[in-house]
Amino acid sequence: MAAAGDGPWLDDAAGRLVRPFTVSNGRTEPSIAFDLMSQVMATGATPLGYLGPEHAQALDLCRAPVSVAEIAAYLKLPAVVTKVLLSDLVDCGALTAKPPVFHHNPTDRSLLEAVLDGLRRQL
Repeated sequence: MAAAGDGPWLDDAAGRLVRPFTVSNGRTEPSIAFDLMSQVMATGATPLGYLGPEHAQALDLCRAPVSVAEIAAYLKLPAVVTKVLLSDLVDCGALTAKPPVFHHNPTDRSLLEAVLDGLRRQL
């Protein structure tokens, strides 16, 4: 079993010990409309009030611009839960969000090539 503070609470046999929607307090609607390709980045401002460990992990991942989909993958959370966490961070001024560049045509050839290039760099 992972130690507290080592990321999401996981058990080798049972999997995640905390249900994903517990992380967002059962909320399924972010206060900001995010696309999976939206880019978010930390502002450097310290969030006021209590934020959970998943908020801190998400904020740590946003030192450089990163997509909502990538953050969801790193956190191993459903995209809708990740969007709620990110909207909390935008609401408190800790993150900025930018809509995707290719918002007009998600099957645009240049977009698909950019995704393929990014995947190749990761492998």
